[in-house]
This record gives sequence, C-alpha cells and structure tokens, in this order.
Amino acid sequence: MIEFYNTLSRKKEKFKPIKKDSVGIYSCGPTVYWYAHIGNFRTYIFSDLLKRMLIYNGYKVKHVMNITDVDDKTISGSLKENLPLKNFTRKYEKIFFEDLNEVNIIKPEILRATDNVKGMIAIIKKLLEKGYAYKSDDGIYFSISKSKNYGKIAQLKKAKQSKERIKNDEYDKNNPRDFALWKFYSKEDGDVFWNAEFGKGRPGWHIECSAMSMKILGEHFDIHTGGTDLIFPHHTNEIAQSESATGKKFVNYWMHGGFLTMKEGKMSKSLGNILTIRDLKEKGFSGLDYRYFCLTGHYRKPLEFSIENLEAAKNSLQRLKKNVLSLKDDKKTNKKYLAEFENAINDDLNMPNALQVLWNLVRDENAEGKFKTIKKMDEVFGLNLFEKEKIEIPANVKKLADERNEARNEKNWKRADELREKISRLGFIIEDNEKGYSLRKR
Repeated sequence: MIEFYNTLSRKKEKFKPIKKDSVGIYSCGPTVYWYAHIGNFRTYIFSDLLKRMLIYNGYKVKHVMNITDVDDKTISGSLKENLPLKNFTRKYEKIFFEDLNEVNIIKPEILRATDNVKGMIAIIKKLLEKGYAYKSDDGIYFSISKSKNYGKIAQLKKAKQSKERIKNDEYDKNNPRDFALWKFYSKEDGDVFWNAEFGKGRPGWHIECSAMSMKILGEHFDIHTGGTDLIFPHHTNEIAQSESATGKKFVNYWMHGGFLTMKEGKMSKSLGNILTIRDLKEKGFSGLDYRYFCLTGHYRKPLEFSIENLEAAKNSLQRLKKNVLSLKDDKKTNKKYLAEFENAINDDLNMPNALQVLWNLVRDENAEGKFKTIKKMDEVFGLNLFEKEKIEIPANVKKLADERNEARNEKNWKRADELREKISRLGFIIEDNEKGYSLRKR
C-alpha cells in the first residue's frame, strides 16, 4: 500500500490513481530569470524521487514540469540585460537543464508558458463567461469571493466580499485578494504581448500552471508537487481558477517539499544567502553529493544546509560507492531488505528510512543478494552507485603521484609522506596498490 501526505486534507491518505496503471504528475518548475538555487533543487529532487518510486511500483508515469518564461521577473531581467525575452529565458533554461542532469533528475516533459498562451486565453474566456472573472482598467481579474472553497488548501478563512486587487505575481502572504489572470499591455512590457479578444496583454503567473497542466494531463489529474512556499497564493489560486473553469476537482493529491534552511533561516535570493549547483561544484561537491544530502531528510521537513553537512553526505556517498563497487553479482535479491525498503518508500516517500535500510544491508555480512538488491534500490535513490566515477587527474597531481611512487621505491618514506600531503592539499587521496597507486577525489 502506498500512502502520501495530502496538503489538501492535512493527513496521510492511501494512494488511488485515477487510472489503474498510470499516474499524472505536475511539478511547478523554475522561473527562468536567474539560476535555480539549491533550495529549489531540493524540491525538484523530491519530485524526481516520487516519480522513480511510482515507476518502481509498476506505474507508468507522465511527469510534466512548466518553465515560466514570461512574468514580471523575466521581463524585468530581459530589459536589464538588453536581450529579447526569448534569448534571455533560453539562456537560463539551458543552465537549468544542465543542473537537472548534474543531480541526476530524470527530465520531465517540459512545457514553456509562452508555448501555451492560447490555452490560457481559453480558460480566461471561460472564467469571464461564467462570471468568475471581471475586467478592470489594467487587466482581467479572478474574483476570489465567487470561489466556493477559496483558500482551503492554505487553510485561509472565508474570502471577504471585496474587490481589493493585486496585479503583481507575488504578494502579501496574509491578505487574499483578487489576482490578475491577464495584464493589459503597458510600455514596461516592451514587445512582450499577445492579442486576445478581451485585450492586448500577457498572462499572469497563476493561470500559466493551470493551462499547462491541463493541456498535458487533463482537467483532473493525480498529483501536483511544489515547494511549501507555493501553497499560498500560487496553488490556492491554481485550484480556484481551474475548478471554477471546469467544474471538476483539479488535483487529487497535493504534495509539498519543505524548505532548505540555513542557520539564519530560509534560503532565498532576497536574503542574499543562496547557492547554486555550480557554486557547489566550485567548492568540490558533485550533484550526486547534494542528492545524497537531500535523502537524509524527509521531503516534508525543513532540512538545514551547511558545508559541513554536505561534506558528511559526500563522505557517506563515497563510502557507500566503495562498498557497492566491490560487490559481485550473485543473481539473487534479498527479499527481507527489499520489503523493508519498499515499506519505507511507500510510506509517504520516507527516504531517510530507506537510506537506513540500504546501509543495514551493506553492513550485514551474512546478507545474500546484495548486488542485485542494491541495484534495485538505486532505481529510486538515483545515486548511480554502480557507475565508476570518471576522475580527471590534473597533470600537476599526476606528477606528484609519480614522484611519490619513486620515493616509496627508494624507501624515502619522509619524502613520500610530504608528497602525499601535497596531493591531499590539491583535493586528492592517493592509495597504494599492487600496480603502484590509484588516485581519487578527497
């Protein structure tokens, strides 16, 4: 049995897909105006683990992720960099795809906002016709007072009967207000606009996700994922506009990833404390080191990031790989450990428990079927445990290693130790073996 914590009901529920053997998942993707930071990637890794777990359980999974390439931030950024919006957003989209690859996320089906503006216009037209939306001097707005259960997912009080509006895509988290579905053209938009029968302009942020998810997954689908920060206003508004337009339940299970925190609190660009996957690489960490780190905390709970914590994750992953790569395939699976692993992942994606099961198996000297069982587990973990790391050895490190080997052959142990220390300072560990030596990253 698979159980997920559903943000909508605030409890764990047995998972029952709409279709017997297939699952539709929509994940809120990045707004491509800058680099996605490692806090964002914690959420993307959680969505990837969810998909892998469902595939492991025998489901066919259709996983869709949006790319927001038109909104306040992207337009502002393109103007600052003096680039056409498409060129500006494609630049950061490319970086995002490269980073997805670094952390071994299976690429979802990607849909750009600008590729589906027609779908957004169609939903807005329907909302106007049904009386859920109205026209103002600067755009088309959704009337939250007309939405029967507005704010249920965020546990907001009943929306007041007011016409207080907000044009910006992001706003005061404690004040529900009518939100923009369509923003009429202003000179700040430059050449970014579309023509619609209700006025020339561009879509608001919230309508984009409703249109993109429904285009691929239909008006009613299984699972919607995102970060906790999106519960209100973004997911609240998605539900309101989608269900008002279709008259159907929008999504069955809403799953939200917890924050990645620093000692000073949440990681965010506005606080100036963010790190990117590229920053981690410059500090000597791989995307898989970060992926392992994310596995150490439950996806719904806050996870505190520090370089020390990431260093510990890196060391654990290296020890794990060293153990795994020494295993021989004995053609068996270990039913006991596999059952424990499945219980963990099927219990609301409890990856810390699943990771513990893996380590217990590795350390169990009497366990049979380790090779095949761990390989099966890694289909979900996505740590590439059986792939030997390709290490590029810099010429200066290779030279020092050769000199040290020579010193050892001459029994000059003091010199050999000095050279080992130099190699270590350059970020490598030298290990002696029958062939002479081998090098690996520290």
